[in-house]
Amino acid sequence: MSTEFEKVVETVAFLKSKIGDFKVDIGIVLGTGLNKLVDKIDVSFSFEYEEIPNFAVSTVEFHKGELIFGTISGKNVIVMQGRFHHYEGYNMKQVVFPIRVMKFLGIQHLFISNAAGGIDANFALSDLMVITDHINLMSENPLTGLHEPAFGDRWPDLYEAYDKSLVVKSEKIAKDIGLVLRKGVYASVNGPNLETPAEYKFLNIIGANAVGMSTVPEVIAAAQLKIPVFAVSVITDLCFEGALQPVSIEKIIDAASKAEPKMIALFSKMIAELENN
Repeated sequence: MSTEFEKVVETVAFLKSKIGDFKVDIGIVLGTGLNKLVDKIDVSFSFEYEEIPNFAVSTVEFHKGELIFGTISGKNVIVMQGRFHHYEGYNMKQVVFPIRVMKFLGIQHLFISNAAGGIDANFALSDLMVITDHINLMSENPLTGLHEPAFGDRWPDLYEAYDKSLVVKSEKIAKDIGLVLRKGVYASVNGPNLETPAEYKFLNIIGANAVGMSTVPEVIAAAQLKIPVFAVSVITDLCFEGALQPVSIEKIIDAASKAEPKMIALFSKMIAELENN
């Protein structure tokens, strides 16, 4: 049976055989309803997940399931147009496998987006929240099991899981382009059900500003690999007292779509101003 590292090596070799000397600077993971960033990319290569050795397949209807190589804002990027979730039945090693592949393809930064419920009463639908910290309430961790030294420390430190310099840069850019940008703590849960009113109240009490079903596993893997992370939640439903009401996935997608131009503007400008290591 192949180790996780051997699987990563196999997948990286496959992709390099297809993309040749194309070098990637930045990895991007696009969340629910946030696919149009790809329209801004000068695409060089695109692969269905089914084509890629050891990749899982995205089963969520709003996640396309393509790995895209191209250029945006003068930087070469690799984009997951659709991520994997634990609630789809995948284990956490499968969920974070693409992040490990990106690392060994050479990315220097990781950008992540997601759709999230807004717990902070100051939030409005379609707001962008830069994630400054997280609370992990998921039942599995991607680092459990046999340690693979090639991926980094056995006990990686998460003191700065979200790169502070990138947060500062995002605030400056938002001010320059007239974008309202929130900051806050993201709580991750297993899903796929949305939370009860009591659970939203609990999440507020423990310090969460938003809640979702992704991102944290990828961030943990990135921290172990020492990849600087910038992550943004799009607030797609309001989950605080006085605003909480039944919500459908269609409403969530609609709120994400309305926020998408703001996220594209922020990501594009952030990427343009990054310096390669």
